[in-house]
Amino acid sequence: MWTFSSDVAEYAKHAEAFLRREPVANTVALTLLAGLRSGMPVAEGSFFGWWSEEGEVCGAVFRTPPRPLYLAGMPPSSLVPLAGALRERGLDVPEISGPVELGDAFVAAWGSTSSRRRPERLYRLGTLVMPEVPGAGRRADMGDFPLVMNWFQAFTDEVSLIDGADLAELTRRRIAHGDVHLWVDGDAPVSLAGVSPEAAGMCRVGPVYTPPSCRRRGYGAAVTAYASRMALAERCQEVVLFTDLNNPTSNAVYQSIGYEPVSDYAHIALDPVP
Repeated sequence: MWTFSSDVAEYAKHAEAFLRREPVANTVALTLLAGLRSGMPVAEGSFFGWWSEEGEVCGAVFRTPPRPLYLAGMPPSSLVPLAGALRERGLDVPEISGPVELGDAFVAAWGSTSSRRRPERLYRLGTLVMPEVPGAGRRADMGDFPLVMNWFQAFTDEVSLIDGADLAELTRRRIAHGDVHLWVDGDAPVSLAGVSPEAAGMCRVGPVYTPPSCRRRGYGAAVTAYASRMALAERCQEVVLFTDLNNPTSNAVYQSIGYEPVSDYAHIALDPVP
């Protein structure tokens, strides 16, 4: 049976223990909870759900508009009831995100087709390899605010990500929490990597952004490796990240510094049901 709530605390009470059983696979759901607890505002129209069988939670979903409906681990048998429960409550589902197999099964259960898909791969850090690249890493501070905000916006534009967050507030909060790392060559920052709050012993690196004028010099690999090392030293025992499978260069870069593939995910836009 699916249960839905707009109350984050209620959702965490029921679903968090289930999500923590597989923290790497459920990194997005756990990172969202950690972010909300650290001060990230809950978007209007957000909802959270959990699937129970015989009194045990064994699946979870959430949507924080304008982001997609996210599918965490759940049995295939729950997807048709999920589609029905969402329709019954009049909940909007223009886009979904999650493991490929769950996404495809939900599209079929929803009775729709998908017109646009962005494939991703989840990686987990094995043995970190620090690349030999000119420059050094450092944590961003409020003096870097304009640069970081501009690069966050450039990243969002480049990957065609519909975020809807207050960019200035997001930038301020992430810098204040020590989430943003820069790679500096000479006197100038040349690349950026964010690190999520710790959740179930794990952090996620992202976004990673290098401006076009500074690319193909190893800066993206260097800042990712630096951010990963800082996360392990200060926050967590495991580090993960997502890559765009349409970008083979970035996938090769992350593997070169020790990231190993785990599983495939996708963002899927849903066509209106006839």
